[in-house]
Amino acid sequence: MRSRSNSGVRLDGYGRLVQQTILRHQDAVTGLLPASADHQDAWVRDNVYSILAVWGLGLAYRKNADRDEDKAKAYELEQSVVKLMRGLLQCMMRQVDKVEAFKYSQSTRDCLHAKYNTHTCATVVGDHEWGHLQMDATSLYLLMLAQMTASGLHIIHSLDEVNFIQNLVFYIEAAYKTADFGIWERGDKTNQGITELNASSVGMAKAALEALDELDLFGAKGGPQSVIRVLSDEVQHCQSILHSMLPRASTSKEVDASVLSVISYPAFAVEDRELVEVTKQEIITKLQGRYGCCRFLRDGYRTPKEDPKRLYYEPAELKLFENIECEWPLFWAYLMIDGIFSGNMEQVQEYREALEGVLIKGKNGIRLLPELYSVPPDKVDEEYRNPHTVDRIPMGKLPHMWGQSLYILGCLMAEGFLAPGEIDPLNRRFATVPKPDVVVQVCILAETEGIKAILQKEGVDVETVADVYPIRVQPARILSHIYARLGRNKQMCLTGRPYRHMGVLGTSKLYKIRKTIFTFTPQASRSCLLLSPQFIDQQQFYLALDNKMIVEMLRTDLSYLCSRWRMTGRPTITFPISHTMLDETSSSVHPTVLVMLQKLQDGYFGGARIQTGKLSEFLTTSCRTHLSFMDPGPEGKVFAKSYKLSSDSFEKLDTEGWLHGLQVAEDEDTDDEVAQYLDHLLQHTTPQSNLPPTTQQGGLSRFRAAVHTTRDLMSLASKAKGLHVQNVGMYVPSRIFQASQQSVKLLSSPQQHDLDGKSHTPYTEMNLPHDEDGNVDCKALVDQLCICPTLQEQADILYMLHILKGPEWHTGLDSEPGPTVKELLTELYVRVGETRQWALIRYISGILRKKVEALDEACTDLLSHQKHLTVGLPPEPREKTISTPIPYEELVGLIDEASEKNLSVSILTQEIMVYLAMYIRTQPALFAEMFRIRIGLIIQVMATELAHSLRCSAGEATENLMNLSPSDMKSLLYHILSGKEFGVERSVRSVDSSLTTAVSICDMGAVGTTRPERTGLIRLKSEIKQNHKLLSSSWLCSCGILNFAAASVVLVLSAQSAGHTELLGKDSFSSMLEDQGSKDSRQGQWQRRRRLDGALNRVPVGFYQKVWKVLQKCHGLSVEGFVLPSSTTREMTPGEMKFAVHVESVLNRVPQPEYRQLLVEAILVLTMLVDMEVHTIGGIIAVEKILHIANDLFYEEQKALGADEHMLERDPSTGICSLLYDSAPSGRFGTMTYLSKSVALYVYDFLPTDGCSMQ
Repeated sequence: MRSRSNSGVRLDGYGRLVQQTILRHQDAVTGLLPASADHQDAWVRDNVYSILAVWGLGLAYRKNADRDEDKAKAYELEQSVVKLMRGLLQCMMRQVDKVEAFKYSQSTRDCLHAKYNTHTCATVVGDHEWGHLQMDATSLYLLMLAQMTASGLHIIHSLDEVNFIQNLVFYIEAAYKTADFGIWERGDKTNQGITELNASSVGMAKAALEALDELDLFGAKGGPQSVIRVLSDEVQHCQSILHSMLPRASTSKEVDASVLSVISYPAFAVEDRELVEVTKQEIITKLQGRYGCCRFLRDGYRTPKEDPKRLYYEPAELKLFENIECEWPLFWAYLMIDGIFSGNMEQVQEYREALEGVLIKGKNGIRLLPELYSVPPDKVDEEYRNPHTVDRIPMGKLPHMWGQSLYILGCLMAEGFLAPGEIDPLNRRFATVPKPDVVVQVCILAETEGIKAILQKEGVDVETVADVYPIRVQPARILSHIYARLGRNKQMCLTGRPYRHMGVLGTSKLYKIRKTIFTFTPQASRSCLLLSPQFIDQQQFYLALDNKMIVEMLRTDLSYLCSRWRMTGRPTITFPISHTMLDETSSSVHPTVLVMLQKLQDGYFGGARIQTGKLSEFLTTSCRTHLSFMDPGPEGKVFAKSYKLSSDSFEKLDTEGWLHGLQVAEDEDTDDEVAQYLDHLLQHTTPQSNLPPTTQQGGLSRFRAAVHTTRDLMSLASKAKGLHVQNVGMYVPSRIFQASQQSVKLLSSPQQHDLDGKSHTPYTEMNLPHDEDGNVDCKALVDQLCICPTLQEQADILYMLHILKGPEWHTGLDSEPGPTVKELLTELYVRVGETRQWALIRYISGILRKKVEALDEACTDLLSHQKHLTVGLPPEPREKTISTPIPYEELVGLIDEASEKNLSVSILTQEIMVYLAMYIRTQPALFAEMFRIRIGLIIQVMATELAHSLRCSAGEATENLMNLSPSDMKSLLYHILSGKEFGVERSVRSVDSSLTTAVSICDMGAVGTTRPERTGLIRLKSEIKQNHKLLSSSWLCSCGILNFAAASVVLVLSAQSAGHTELLGKDSFSSMLEDQGSKDSRQGQWQRRRRLDGALNRVPVGFYQKVWKVLQKCHGLSVEGFVLPSSTTREMTPGEMKFAVHVESVLNRVPQPEYRQLLVEAILVLTMLVDMEVHTIGGIIAVEKILHIANDLFYEEQKALGADEHMLERDPSTGICSLLYDSAPSGRFGTMTYLSKSVALYVYDFLPTDGCSMQ
């Protein structure tokens, strides 16, 4: 008999250790492991981690087998792993109804349980009696299922189980927006059952999704039906959110040792090597002690100060746990394994020796890893005084199987029994390795042969849809409908993937369905897909009606592809050119689109390397996916009992209607069946024309004059005075705050009172047509539609009918019953979209309640980047805060309520939310030090900027804002967020037989502006190209504006500084502009700068950490009667986002942005005292009092210098001099000078006697 090798002896030793500490506890029936001898419940997470050592030992035996007995031992160990993983699978499959419900609700009441009965796989505690929602636990199971399957284990045995795992993928793919209880089951660290978004959950979900993508769960014995599919866009959502969170762990935890599992083994979820290192050092620096690492700062679990009789903590109680948090050796095991994977053998040796020092000897000399080490109760005070000096005692589970397993796994790897690739067969450890540059393949398609000819004249070689046959082209929404079939299982009542918009990563693949290759156009072009009438999407939002916006969206998509593409093969974008992308003459391509096409052909656009060509040329280099779940079923058909789909099923994105296809004859080819199914999906968006064309004859002038008020754009803050917002006119032009004009929605009220106290009777005031009984004659209104001269008048009439009769009222137009009001509005929306009347487009979109594409996803993106949102104007309760993801309908309802039911403001709020989400995905730096985004104030500032730059009234500014194209609106938002200079160009164009003012936003370079050091907030530059004789033209005199046809006024704004006005016009135009244009516009620059910063909630870097230190030296800060108590520091640490949000919420009680910003400056001066040797600076400090003292000092000094009362006019609501608002922070007369003096006076009694003289 061959003698046992030394390695074999060592393996046998680990085998005994595994048997004694882990396997002897495994249930013989279910395969589950109890938490300990005293806790018979089986936690999902603990079970998976505990079995890793068994799996690793089995791999080691398989690799180092000396004898047949070793191979048998390897098989036995591996089957123990399979048994446990299948036991957990049985536990979860018994809750299949929860998986199905959770896909749609993401609610804590619908989640899988976190623990089960070890002996029966049954649940052990109620849905609401435990913090069950732990995305990391489910994700960890899926991740290790993938790794173990890749290593050769057969865990999944049937297609039903495959479908269940596929639905678990849907369960975790929303982890990036799902607040859960986290790895420690407590949620927010106050332990009060509050869920929060956790980096450990997001990272583990991202790793599981990547690991399962395209994995065959049957291993080498599988086929297409057993392959798991993951949508790449969901993975990248997780990555984006994870990168934005780290090194912070959650809102309430500025650092958490659990993140080690995300940045290293087992997840390897972070691709940025520098971020991995920063996060690891943050954990080691702040959490490491003599016996391990704390879980997080102020963790009270098992400390002497924790009250075991109470489940929850009092907020101020958290301070008691500081410096006495229990230390967990578990995290040293993570760090040892991390050293092995990173090749840092010094780190491996350091932590292995550290672990040896904290192990406890059990029976038979077996060394056990305890759960944690705690400070002895009689040594607490000493530990408070001298942290990390007291000898601690082991407590909790012994052994802690989770930690014991990782320790054994690390030892097996450290001694060479296992290589990193053996426990990571999917190669996740290479996440931080730089990826090769991505080349994006772009295929440009023409809608018609005519457009193809036009493009060829411009030197752009393209194909039509017919040319690319047999490859089929479909819009992205069809792919979303197809993926909704994935994972369906009738026996388990699983409906498949919830309908979600398809991202650019998903549409950049080629798909094989049956025997046909499909390509799907990206969302950026979804509403311009006019390849045939059936491609018109009636549910489209108006953003993509703007060609410039389409180009910007494509630019963003290409940039995103370059940074996020991780799949085999190149991404392929199919981009259609439709007739809407031609100019007004339809004889050439729109200039913006043409420039984009030329750049694409040049090979570089949006920061991406581009390869243009034909689809057929890209077949061999593209990423391709076979959608096997669309293959014929047992009966040879995909779709069983089918029924026709109503258009409502698409409108509501119903989850059942489109899961069924068309009923086809038995002898039809199955490929034709798929084609008919897709055609059926498309047919529901084919428009039917019912609306009569506009006429050039009158007939409605009197009616239109009255009913125009029903859609006049409401001022962005029309009711501020009614809500007692003081001095609102100070920061928005006064006319913006006039009462809303007469509205049809007031018909239910007998009288309407405006701000002047006058009452109006709606029917008599509006002169609506009446019948014999005195009621509004709706049939007469329908008749008026046939003689309307403009689209505007048609919109007014249809809005009136919408209010009076409802959207489903049949108009009887042309025939009985005739089209409904909604159908006519929908057609009008398409017509208006062709004329690009943006205010009218937004207005009709609001009436129709158009679904803003992915509005809830946009909101979730902002929230997931740890930004709270507010909609509506301050103060509360009108300004509504959104802090957690909410369903689409609820979100729209909240916006409507905050907008006070004004359609235009509501739809603009939704539009701005979408743009903010675009920017936070691509340029997160724009939102630095912003924790709350106040959309109402941002819209207000946008209107104010237009009013200042165009030097127009508030009503005109509001109308100009609403008339901005989506691309210009997005550009204006960008310049406000970034503080960069921009130009505003106003011109007049003929639309719908009338003259319309068009306003556009352009970069500084676009208007020829130089001198980047310029300090002006407004510069007026007039370029008059029209002949002097046009002055006498009648239309110019009647319209009363200085801009027309080829004449334009260009204004340049800077959010940074001020300068002088230049006048470049000639003749009489020069004299007309001279008085206004030659004025020095330096005045007002700092007030506007403060208004912008206040509206955006901008503060200096490190501001909140400094506030925390101030609170430690006083009893609290009072801001306008709201107190931020010093006790806050006992609950929260300085780096907590929760603390920053709390401070922000107090500051946001101040409605005026610039006044808020001066209060921030006052607090900044207070923070300077923190670094002084001052023990206390008083009780509750009234920050506004400091500001008023500074204001008085400023007033007296300016008065002494000869300033008159007009210059020193005070804001009646706050008492602050307008000149102080407009003063620079620094300098002899800067705000900081007076605030510093004010602070010194206010806290004089607490300052040191030396070195604090008053100047």
